[in-house]
Amino acid sequence: MSERQRVAWVTGGSRGIGQAIAQRLAADGFHVLVTYRSDESGAAETVRRINEAGGSGEAAKADATSREEITAVADRLDAERGGVDVLVNNAAVLKNGLFALMPEASWDEVIDTALGGSFRATKAVVRGMLRRRWGRVVNISSLAALMGSAGQTNYAAAKGALVSFTKSLAAEVGPYGVTVNCVAPGFVDTEMISFLNDRGPGRLLQTDPSAPLRRPGRRRAPGLIPLRGRSGLPHRPDDSR
Repeated sequence: MSERQRVAWVTGGSRGIGQAIAQRLAADGFHVLVTYRSDESGAAETVRRINEAGGSGEAAKADATSREEITAVADRLDAERGGVDVLVNNAAVLKNGLFALMPEASWDEVIDTALGGSFRATKAVVRGMLRRRWGRVVNISSLAALMGSAGQTNYAAAKGALVSFTKSLAAEVGPYGVTVNCVAPGFVDTEMISFLNDRGPGRLLQTDPSAPLRRPGRRRAPGLIPLRGRSGLPHRPDDSR
């Protein structure tokens, strides 16, 4: 019987940081599932890049705010591939605006996607990880969680809560071979910051101490490489430490 290929699931994997993470995991030997809410063509492009590079990937529609859709994906991966070994909670949306004028719907959608979506996906796979005594959960937060961001109270709140969620869950499941880590990228050159005009990113980055190069980061699975081995993602899919 052939050895099972480990499986990685990246939510919000149709573009930007999620796309780069999916490609990196596939290059490291994982079968990668990318899920998306509406960008089917972007998810297909991610899978095309993975397959073109010799990796193994697939895409599925699953809205992070839908328990039914998220559970269905997890159940299928359990049945077809023996479960999920690495989960990257990357799905997020922006609904920027001054807090005093922010509609409740904008608050709810951002919180329910980034925080609620991470809860749903993690809940759907963590029992399998615990049974196998091995798993990796990586939550993609933001510097907005740590520094705040005017006009993004909803986003900063969601990402800040994700940091606390990560710490608490890590304490629960760590003794059973499952690690939970959080990555907080700064500005990365993706579609998500395209709302800023040409002057905006430059002005912000000139005064941002977290950006010593004074430019947005590039998409190379930011932050994941330092989390390999015992504290995060494995160096290889067969690294069961």
